[in-house]
Amino acid sequence: MRRVLPVLLALGAFGLAAPALAQHVKITPLGSHDGEFCPLDRALLIEDPDGTRLLYDPGRTVRGPDDERLGKIDAVLLTHVHGDHLGDAIQPSANAGTCEKPDFSVKVAPTSNVVNIVVGKKAKLLVGGEMPKFFAKRVAQAGGEASQVQLLRFGAMRKIGGVQISSVPAAHSNGLDPVFLDGDHAAALEASGLTAHVGPPGGYVAKFSNGLVVYLSGDTGVIAEQEVVVRRQFNARLAVLNIGGNFTTGPIEAGWVINELVQPASVIASHANEAATVGGKLRQESKTAAFRAASKVPVHVPLSGRAMEFDAQGNCTAGC
Repeated sequence: MRRVLPVLLALGAFGLAAPALAQHVKITPLGSHDGEFCPLDRALLIEDPDGTRLLYDPGRTVRGPDDERLGKIDAVLLTHVHGDHLGDAIQPSANAGTCEKPDFSVKVAPTSNVVNIVVGKKAKLLVGGEMPKFFAKRVAQAGGEASQVQLLRFGAMRKIGGVQISSVPAAHSNGLDPVFLDGDHAAALEASGLTAHVGPPGGYVAKFSNGLVVYLSGDTGVIAEQEVVVRRQFNARLAVLNIGGNFTTGPIEAGWVINELVQPASVIASHANEAATVGGKLRQESKTAAFRAASKVPVHVPLSGRAMEFDAQGNCTAGC
């Protein structure tokens, strides 16, 4: 320490910035059960080396703004408005229910878990499509400021702290369930079996201050933009990709996306729609295991509460 301090002081004397002490991006899954990867796990807490903290698709597994795992949140990134991402219900306590069948008995609709977190944490909310006006009203009704909601459509970029966040397409649906609406409009949609149109869904590409570029897929099928935009334009080195099948790409299709289109250095499995682990160990008959076998790059399993750290090249340096 005696040798380091004079160097830091000397750098300051010449107007040079001292080197950052933490150069890795930290990603912490916030699932329903500690140390496991469970069916409705979507949420990730992502921290830049400069301290900027992003919450990705909180869904049902983040227990509202008072969840002790959260801490400071600068911005929430929401890919689309389905209940497992927007959050119509949450757990009454940590690890409620089982990994295979979590207890989401606390109803938070029509306000939504996302809106409650944005208001409680005084965070920004980034959304695309036709979602901003809807969420601006919801945030204001919940006691926040409409200006917290920021539009980010495909082709655009916003900067949160030291993180550059760009919107990219996703092939999925984006109907707002009537449970998130009020009055006659909600009743009419419910009676007709319809949802409200809020524009297309999306994903994100985030470039962090250490140079790491991360693809956050949201829910999507196979799309050409995964090669043209995510790889060729942004050169994403880490991907967070849905693998569950039925609603999105399955494990084999997701493997092809990683191997042929995105070609990152590593990938975090997401949206598996299964109890993928038991006691923190991957079930060999799981879709997550099939995805790991199909991928040519390392597949990291997002165990809830276990922080992973990544360097600028997308390699995991700790916690994987």
